Amino acid sequence: MNLRALYKHYVSELSHIYPDSEAQTLVMWIFEAYLSMSRKDVLNNTPINAIPEALEIAFTKLMAGEPIQYVLGKAPFYGRYFKVGPGVLIPRNETEELVQLITQNHKGPIKILDLGTGSGCIAITLALECPKAELTAIDVSEQALAIAKFNASELKAKLNLVQKDILAGDLQMGNFDLMVSNPPYVLEKERSLMQNNVLDHEPGLALFVPDSDPLRFYKAIVSHAKKNLNANGYLYFEINEAFGLEVMALMHLEGFSDVQLYQDINGKDRIVYGKKTT
Repeated sequence: MNLRALYKHYVSELSHIYPDSEAQTLVMWIFEAYLSMSRKDVLNNTPINAIPEALEIAFTKLMAGEPIQYVLGKAPFYGRYFKVGPGVLIPRNETEELVQLITQNHKGPIKILDLGTGSGCIAITLALECPKAELTAIDVSEQALAIAKFNASELKAKLNLVQKDILAGDLQMGNFDLMVSNPPYVLEKERSLMQNNVLDHEPGLALFVPDSDPLRFYKAIVSHAKKNLNANGYLYFEINEAFGLEVMALMHLEGFSDVQLYQDINGKDRIVYGKKTT
């Protein structure tokens, strides 16, 4: 089978479960990963001697709905690649905007705590983009911490990784100048709006909160911030677009000032941050 025919076959099969444009993109990703061939090679119908077994396995996983990032074992974030796998949330573009905002607003020496680090993409990126910063990251999942440790080593980022449960009492972590979190914020009732490959493969622990208590993680983290954030320190959240005003109100209620709501590149409420004044 020539390359163009293989491309058309894979796209045709994947189009049963993905839109055509997405199917084409996915096929090119696995061609680049396992054949080292680009769209130019497809257009030129570059000869291939054999179909690698790894490519066939990757295609089978895609047909089963496994996210391409898990298939390849990596995901792009802020110009770097991070190892990901089942049990760790795949980094999203919106979270890059959270990191960018922090790097714009905070330049000097600073102690930062990332709560619910997952793959470590926030903490590691901040460590690399803010060389004067001292980073600590926590997560309840041993699997997530193992992947974060691998990513930190691969990307040569210095940070402290600690296993802690955000919802379980006092963190006893010392004081920080900035705390940041992208906690679970998708409502259970929003499952029907999500793609099956997310629901079937990404960790629900990192995604969902009860409909009856959508701010459970935010309330816990604000409570931690009151104890573990230095005076005039900052707290940053990524949020569910439906709860921007509620998160702002929570922070105001707990004594934070200069609370800001920031919209992402798509015009959706996505980040809330504020300053601890006492």
